[in-house]
Amino acid sequence: MARSARARGAVRASGRRHLRKRRLATIAAGRDRGVIVASFTADWYAARAAGVVAYLLLSSSVALGLLLAGKERLDRWPRFALEDVHRFAGLLAGWFIALHVLAIGIDSQAHIGLAEMIVPFSAHYRPLWTGLGIVAAELLVALAISNHYRKQLSHLVWRRLHYLNFGVWLAATAHGLGAGTDSGSGWLLMLYAASTTTVAALAVRRFARHERASSRPRRPEAAGLESAKT
Repeated sequence: MARSARARGAVRASGRRHLRKRRLATIAAGRDRGVIVASFTADWYAARAAGVVAYLLLSSSVALGLLLAGKERLDRWPRFALEDVHRFAGLLAGWFIALHVLAIGIDSQAHIGLAEMIVPFSAHYRPLWTGLGIVAAELLVALAISNHYRKQLSHLVWRRLHYLNFGVWLAATAHGLGAGTDSGSGWLLMLYAASTTTVAALAVRRFARHERASSRPRRPEAAGLESAKT
């Protein structure tokens, strides 16, 4: 009896190991063919959902930041309200990224270690794309710390650091498209297309306005004040 119980336990353990390997291989193969692969655990569902929500919040925060930085006329909403929404969306994105990472870490079948979640490009599953996600998350943490000490930084330094949020968003977009197991599905591709189109349009508009303002000749009184200073 004891021997048969041990044999059954060994068979079950071997089956679980085989299932983990098959799951990762199936995810990779299905992603290559653009097929949606169903996950086997609630943790994996939570990780995927948290990742999508985090990306939506991050895209919203970046879009609002570009809108506010462009000095657009905002007739419908008070500027201070949009600034609060911009900050709150960024904060919520950070929390959902943390939930995304935690859910992957506790998933018993993913077998992704702590080092793989901290060191970029060291993961066994799609190292380039998962590495970009880790870079985005760690940059976001660094930006949150710099934002906390904003009063100790000059406005120029803080502003230049703040521009890294755009890099975070780009890395997160590449991570979602390259490593996400659902990124081949139509609804998620539409979400990525809408987000990238919105952010790209606002970025082009923002920098075009900046170029026009830079090339505009200064007013005579401003030039006179400048010469008086020298």
